[in-house]
Amino acid sequence: EVQLVESGGGLVQAGGSLRLSCAASGFSFDDYDIGWFRQAPGKEREGVSCISMSDDSTYYVDSVKGRFTISSDNANNTVYLQMNSLTPEDTAVYYCASGPVRRVCYSDFMEEDRVYAYWGQGTQVTVSS
Repeated sequence: EVQLVESGGGLVQAGGSLRLSCAASGFSFDDYDIGWFRQAPGKEREGVSCISMSDDSTYYVDSVKGRFTISSDNANNTVYLQMNSLTPEDTAVYYCASGPVRRVCYSDFMEEDRVYAYWGQGTQVTVSS
């Protein structure tokens, strides 16, 4: 059974940092790219960042470039999203997603959420002003 479990969310003041984790199980970690999405109240879910297991390419949406960093620990089947210089606009539920399409992440593009079949339960990030 494929499982993705996010952790690391919480309440932080503007300017602070959080590191989200996405622990994957039930599939070979090298098989599928991993994406991070977020959904704020009243807004559509948006892609934030992704990492390709094919060539380690990474992608960031413009609003988080220079502040967020995605990385993977293949030995522990975990992908991280380091979030620095957080602002209230980053407040959302953050989800990691993967599969079944092998390649969904490129250096200048990440596939829309409809392409991903496996999703975690989400972790809440709240940034206070």
